[in-house]
Amino acid sequence: MSLTPVPVALKALLDSVPGPTPAQTLALAHCAGRVLAEDVAALRTQPPFANSAMDGYAARATDLTLGKELKVVGESAAGRGFSGQVGPGETVRIFTGAPIPDGADAIVIQEHAEGVGGPVIRVVKPAGKGQFIRPAGLDFQTGEILLKAGRRLDSAALGLAAAAGHPTLSVRRKPLVAILATGDELVLPGEPVGPDQIVASNSFALAALIEEAGGTALDLGIARDNHPDLAAKIDAARAAGADVLITLGGASVGEHDLVQAALKAQGMALGFWKIAMRPGKPMMMGRLGPMVALGLPGNPVSSIVCGHLFAMPLVEALLGIADPERDRSEPATLAVDLPANDERQDYLRATTEIIEGERRVRPFAKQDSSMLANLSRAEALVIRPAFAEPAKAGDPCRIIRLR
Repeated sequence: MSLTPVPVALKALLDSVPGPTPAQTLALAHCAGRVLAEDVAALRTQPPFANSAMDGYAARATDLTLGKELKVVGESAAGRGFSGQVGPGETVRIFTGAPIPDGADAIVIQEHAEGVGGPVIRVVKPAGKGQFIRPAGLDFQTGEILLKAGRRLDSAALGLAAAAGHPTLSVRRKPLVAILATGDELVLPGEPVGPDQIVASNSFALAALIEEAGGTALDLGIARDNHPDLAAKIDAARAAGADVLITLGGASVGEHDLVQAALKAQGMALGFWKIAMRPGKPMMMGRLGPMVALGLPGNPVSSIVCGHLFAMPLVEALLGIADPERDRSEPATLAVDLPANDERQDYLRATTEIIEGERRVRPFAKQDSSMLANLSRAEALVIRPAFAEPAKAGDPCRIIRLR
C-alpha cells in the first residue's frame, strides 16, 4: 500500500465525519468554550435608548456656545433618568450611561464647564449636536444576527449573547473521544515498572489535546497485546457511545501489532493506512459504524504530532466549526541549514525567536520520535515538504505553532 499524503489523509478523515454532534441547550454560565449549534440573534436593541458617553451636562446644542450660562434643572443617572423636558437656557446634570433627556441633543463634558455641582454652569468649550451621545441601537438592533453557528464561545461572544438577552444557548454536545493505549510493555504512571516495560504517556497527552479542541476524553486504559482484550476495550468504546476511538500503538506491521486486525474483526471499514509523514507514518483511519476510528503510532512524539494534525481538526469537524481542514501553518525563517528531504513530509520540533521583527525557527539536532523532552521544549513544528531541496539559514519556511 502506497503512503497517503498528509492533505489527502486529512480530507479523508474529515469526510468520514457523519455530521456535527447533536445540539443541547445550556445556561449561559455553562457555555464557555462551547460551540454554537444555531445562530444567535439579538432579542433586544442595545443600547435601548440614547445615552451619554461621558459625565457632563445635557442641553440643546444651540445653547452650548462659548461663555453661555445654563440653569441646571435636574439630573439623569444610569437607571434613573430625568423625566422632564430640557428647554432653552436649561441643562441637566448627566452621568455616563444615563438616558438623554427630552429636548437635549448634545453633551458638554464636565471638564468643559464651570460651576460643576452648582445651580448654574458656564460653557468654556462649545459642543456640537450629537456630541458625546450614544444613539439607540449603536451596538445592535433587535433581530440582528450577532453570532453565527460554529462560533466557539469566548468571553467576548458570551458577553454579547448576555447583552442580547439570551439566558441559554444552543450548543453542540462535546464529542466523546475514547482513547485506548495498547501494548504489553506499558504501565500507568505510579505503577511498578518491569525490566522490559515503559510508562504510558501518550493517552494523557492526547486527552489534553482533545479537551483543548473542545471534546471530552474517555480513557479506556491499556489493552494488552491479545485479541480478547482489544475486543473488550473496543466494545467499551462503542457501549459508551464514543464519536471517535483513538488507539495508540499496535498499528504497524509487526507480529504484535494487532489493532487493525481487531478493529476489522468488529467490522471496521479501513479508510487509509500509512501516511507520507515523519513522525507518524503508521497511522490509520476507518469507520466502525457511526464511530470514527483513528489509529495513531505508539511513539510518544508521533502520536502527539498526529494529534495536532488530525485529532484536533477531527474534533472541530464534529463540533461544526467552519473549515476544520484549513491551513494552520504560518510563515517563518530558518535559523539553520537543513538537508534535502525524502518522500515523507517532515514535522521538525523547533524553538522560535523573534529577531528584527522576524520569527526564526531552529529545529533540534535530534528529532527521534521517542523524545518527549524535546517536544515539551518545542514551540513550533517546522514543515519540510516531501522531496524538498536543501535549505539554507535565512530561507523561508512554514511552521505550526505549538505555543
